[in-house]
Amino acid sequence: MLCGYPDRNAPPLGPPAAKAAVVAPVCCEGGLRGVAYLDRHWIGTTLHGPTPTQREGAPLQCRASRPQTGDRWGEIVTTRRRRLLAAVAAGVLAIGIAGCGQGGDDSGGAGGTVTMGTTDKVTSLDPAGAYDLGSWTLISNMYQKLLTIPPGGNTPEPDAAQGCEFTDDTTYECTLQPGLTFWNGNELTAQDVVHTFRRMVAIDDPDGPAVLFASMESVAATDERTVVFTLKQPDATWPFVLTTPAASIVDADVFPADALLPGTEVVGSGPYQLEQYENGQLAAFGASDSYQGAAQPANDSFIVQYFEQPSALKLAIQQGEVDVAYRSLSPTDIQALRGVEGVKIVEGQGTEIRYMVFYVQGQGPSTNPAVRQAVAQLIDREAIARNAYQGTVEPLYSLIPEGLKYHTDAFRQVYGEPSADKARRILADAGVATPVALTLGYTPSHYGPNLVDEYTEVKRQLEASGLFRVKLASAEWTQYQQLYKEGAYGGYGLGWFPDFPDADNYTAPFLLQDNFYANGYSNPRVTELVAQEQATTDDAARAAAFEEIQRITARQVPVVPIWQGKQIAVAREGVTGIEQTFDPSFIFRFWLVGKSSEQ
Repeated sequence: MLCGYPDRNAPPLGPPAAKAAVVAPVCCEGGLRGVAYLDRHWIGTTLHGPTPTQREGAPLQCRASRPQTGDRWGEIVTTRRRRLLAAVAAGVLAIGIAGCGQGGDDSGGAGGTVTMGTTDKVTSLDPAGAYDLGSWTLISNMYQKLLTIPPGGNTPEPDAAQGCEFTDDTTYECTLQPGLTFWNGNELTAQDVVHTFRRMVAIDDPDGPAVLFASMESVAATDERTVVFTLKQPDATWPFVLTTPAASIVDADVFPADALLPGTEVVGSGPYQLEQYENGQLAAFGASDSYQGAAQPANDSFIVQYFEQPSALKLAIQQGEVDVAYRSLSPTDIQALRGVEGVKIVEGQGTEIRYMVFYVQGQGPSTNPAVRQAVAQLIDREAIARNAYQGTVEPLYSLIPEGLKYHTDAFRQVYGEPSADKARRILADAGVATPVALTLGYTPSHYGPNLVDEYTEVKRQLEASGLFRVKLASAEWTQYQQLYKEGAYGGYGLGWFPDFPDADNYTAPFLLQDNFYANGYSNPRVTELVAQEQATTDDAARAAAFEEIQRITARQVPVVPIWQGKQIAVAREGVTGIEQTFDPSFIFRFWLVGKSSEQ
C-alpha cells in the first residue's frame, strides 16, 4: 500500500458539505430526507408518495412501499457520527502511512472505537448474496434474525422473534417482538420476514446461501407479527438455520425481490449500523440507537480494516494501528507475536475443520476401501498440527468437531495410534499390491499458505511406511474445484466453516448422494440415519443416529478428518471481550469487544 491516503479516487471521509444536520422530520416533495434525534440519526433515501405516520414512541416518518432507485442515502450527522468518521479517517490514514514507518494512535477510552484488522474478503453485504465468512462476520452484526445463538451457547434463542415453535412436524411458527424497527425508521414486520426468505430463494445467487433453505416449502405472514414456515419434510435443524446470517431480516421497502442490493445501500435492524464502506479497504459501524435486542455494545463504534497480506496485518497489530488482528495471521506470525510487549494472543475453541476427501467412483486406487483405511491408519494428526501449523490447530478424529453435541472420536476408536504394521496388514488382507500410487491434491492459497506444508507432511508420513508412493498436485481454487469433481485426484484437501453449530451441518452436506465433496460416495444406511436425525428433536434418538453415522464413516473412510482449528486473535493490551465471542457458532460479535479506559 502506498504512503498517504489509500485510494485517491475514494470520496472524502465525512458527510458531503451540502448536507447539513436537521433537527426535525422533513417530508419533502420526493419523500423523507432525514430525521435528527437526540444522540441518534436516520439514514434515508427519497421515497415515492410520502405518507406521514406516527407510531407510539417514534418520531414522524414518511412511509412508502419502495425506494426510488438511483437516489443517494441522505446523511444525518450526529455527534456520534462525527466521532466515528474522525476515527475512520484516523484509522485509514494510519494504515496508509504504515509503510513510511509511522505508527497510529487511538485515543478511545471505555466504549470508544475498536479497530479490527483482517485478511478476510467480503462478497456482499446483502444476505442473499453472501455465503462466506468475511461477509457473514459483517452481516451478523448489522442484521437481526428470528433466532440467534447466544455467546457461549449452542442452542437457538429468540432474537427478533419473541418466540418460535413447531406446531406440527412440518410447521414452524414465529412471533416477532413488538416495536422493532430498521435503521431507517421503518417498522420490522412479518411481511419483511416473508420478503426476506422469498427473495433469497427467488434470487438464488451463485454466491449466496439459498441452499440452506432447501427444506422450506413456503413462508407466510398471518398477521403483522406472526410468520409461519411450512417445511417439505420434518427438519429438526430448521431453528438452527434461522440463526444463520442467511436468515438475516431485510427491509421489504429497500431490498428488491429479484436482485441484490449494492453494499452501500443496505439497511438492517441489528446492533450496528453501517456508516462507511469501501470494499477491500474498510467497513465502519456505529452502535445503532434504534436496535432492540439482547446485545449491549461495549464500544461506540467498530471499524474493520482489510489487509491483502498477513504480514501487513502482523505489522499493524505490532505498531498499534489496529486493536485486534483476526483472520488470518499465519502460524509463524502468531508464534512470533507470543510474548511481544503490548500484545496478547487470545485463543478459543473453533469449529473450522480440514479433511482429506477420497474420490470413490471410477477405477482409481482410492475406490478400494482398504486403501482408504490404510491411509486412515497411517495419518499422524499430531505431527501435522505440530509440523505444519506450529500447534495452532488440534487433531480431529471425526467429521463432527469436538465441542459440538454428539461428537465422538470415531477414527481414534477404529484405528488407534498411527501404525505402519496395521496399515500393511489391512492392504495385505485385501490383496492390494504395494507401494500404492496415489495422487493427492490441494489448493495453495484458498485455505491459507500452510496447506502445502500439511500435504507435504502427509506425503512424508505415507511414504515413510513404504506402502505408498505419493504424487502431490496443486491448482488454484477455481480450477481445483473442477479438477477434484472430475476425479483428477485420489484424495484432495477441503475445509469447512459451520453454517450453524449442529452436528447435522457436518454430516448431511458431506455424506448424502450428490454431496458437497462431489466424490461419488453414498450409503443407504447413512442416508436413512440422516433422515432420522433431521426428523426428530429427541436428544437420545439424534445421539444414536450421529454415533452410528460417525462409526460408518470411520470404517468406510470416504473422508479422513485431519484437524480442527482454534479461533485465534491477537489483541492489544486493554482489549476485552474476545474470549466471550470465541465459541462453536463462529460468530465474531463486535458488541462484546471493548477497550479499557487506560488504552
